[in-house]
Amino acid sequence: MKIKYLVLSALFLAGCASEPPRQQIAQQKYTPLIEAPPSKVLTNDNWSIFTEDAASHYGVDQRLISAIISVESGGNPNAVSRSDAVGLMQIKASTAGREVYRVQGKHGEPSRRDLKDPARNIEIGTAYIRILQKTMLSGIHNPVTMRYATIVSYSNGAGALLRTFSSDRERAIAMINDMTPQQFYRYIERKHPASQAPRYLWKVTNAYQDS
Repeated sequence: MKIKYLVLSALFLAGCASEPPRQQIAQQKYTPLIEAPPSKVLTNDNWSIFTEDAASHYGVDQRLISAIISVESGGNPNAVSRSDAVGLMQIKASTAGREVYRVQGKHGEPSRRDLKDPARNIEIGTAYIRILQKTMLSGIHNPVTMRYATIVSYSNGAGALLRTFSSDRERAIAMINDMTPQQFYRYIERKHPASQAPRYLWKVTNAYQDS
């Protein structure tokens, strides 16, 4: 498994090196689950080997990965939403999955079978988080604010988040950097146009603090 992640990491980093930091990336939207076939629901202990490997290779906070899994699927690797987001991290093959493949230099998108595999799902979801942080959210200085921004962007898109502050990306990042994490959180609660965004931020933040 280590060799697989090293190869994927090399492809990912090579892809990122060739991409301009301000590029608009494919976004997936958060939607409630409507299909979750009966299965043994995984716990943090069950998936920790995968989150640890993915976090290490992509430079992403392991606790954030686990918190997103808890909120997105409750640990059910077979969970499928009405928008066809699949698996532990609720990845949409046609948006986040395709974006990860593109950055890694692959064609097409992951299959449903791939996305229902816990290791592959976590790897793809973590790679997508890394893409968000290194492209649209690049320049946010405070690590707590970056975590909040990542959570909101994962569910409702980084573009929508930044436009909540300004239509100009650099000005939006500057405004965010002028805020404390608490001020940023409250601003999202009051100003984000998607009503589910602050709820999602609250849920994942609580799961993060409990992990």
